[in-house]
Amino acid sequence: MSLYKERIRPGSRIGIAAGSRGIYHYSRIIKAVVDFVKESKAEPFIIPAMGSHGGATAEGQLEVLEGYGITPESMGVPFLSSMETNTIGYTKEGVPVHFDKNACSMDGIIMVNRIKPHTDFHGEIESGIMKQMAIGLGKQRGASTIHRRGIYGLSVLMPESARVILDKMPILMGVAILENQQDRTAKIEVLPAERIEARERELLKEAKALLPALPCDKLDVLVLQEMGKNISGTGIDPNIVGRYLIRNMPDQLPDIYRIVCLDLTEESHRNAIGVGIADLITRRMYEKINFEPTYVNTMTSGFLERGFMPVVAESDREAIETALNCCNRYVTAENARMVMAKNTLELQELIVSEALLPELEGKVEIMEKVQLNWDKQGYMKNLF
Repeated sequence: MSLYKERIRPGSRIGIAAGSRGIYHYSRIIKAVVDFVKESKAEPFIIPAMGSHGGATAEGQLEVLEGYGITPESMGVPFLSSMETNTIGYTKEGVPVHFDKNACSMDGIIMVNRIKPHTDFHGEIESGIMKQMAIGLGKQRGASTIHRRGIYGLSVLMPESARVILDKMPILMGVAILENQQDRTAKIEVLPAERIEARERELLKEAKALLPALPCDKLDVLVLQEMGKNISGTGIDPNIVGRYLIRNMPDQLPDIYRIVCLDLTEESHRNAIGVGIADLITRRMYEKINFEPTYVNTMTSGFLERGFMPVVAESDREAIETALNCCNRYVTAENARMVMAKNTLELQELIVSEALLPELEGKVEIMEKVQLNWDKQGYMKNLF
């Protein structure tokens, strides 16, 4: 970042945009940016950049950052959280571009986000710095303006809005993060404002090559130990499970007949957006769901199907057995094609049924045989 130190004027107010994704060592990366701004003799502020997340409230967005260890105490700087926005311009079609009111008062802004394939659409610009500008700092109004136009809004209007922001607002640079298949940092690159769009296109190609994947294209049942906002913007990553739940958008491989989710991550703050991607959940998970932030986030996205409620089973065992019994074919212990994973982000260790072993030979390392054990209530201990 020292290459761009001259872009920060001593004494200037610099906003650092922090998002809601579960990025590896995100708090350390944000702190490094804070320290860089301080070393440049400027005054840093952290501004939540997460659209409608956190229940679309200023307090809720601070709670999301706190869950990642990003607090005024740990960062040593003030936080400016608000859902208020200013209309800073318009796209070519005359669509208003909203931008965080606090960010509008800054002398300079630094974006900090991971670049990865988006969960709703595919294009040259997906999830990254451009999206964090247009939707993250657009807050609920900006996010809703884009999402209500569906795939067109995300693929066309989102990058157009980001271009307006780059033109009108004092964006200094973006800190782009790429992660590998083990969900660890693969690369961090600082992009000057004038290179953000072009370089993000290139980095997205790299990110797609790093995307983890399930080892089989056809499954009877996928069991996820957990889902959550810190794992994917949709709780369960559609790029991993092949289900998008978007009207007129076909599903992709892998072809999974039933998806079971056993729990909701604490870091989600009870927001279960994407729960509709699953076919079954447990009573334990259901009772953790706060429907207000879940529905706010779902309705802002425009994809209501992702908020539909799956069948609620009374235990892990009931959920898994029900899924196996509802696969549109006769599934037995001998022929079941089942995979169990911690979540759709951490796929380095999986539990697979014996029927899958022949086709996995040579593709993955087979470690040991695992016996599933249930307590009296039918729940399993965490397996990962």
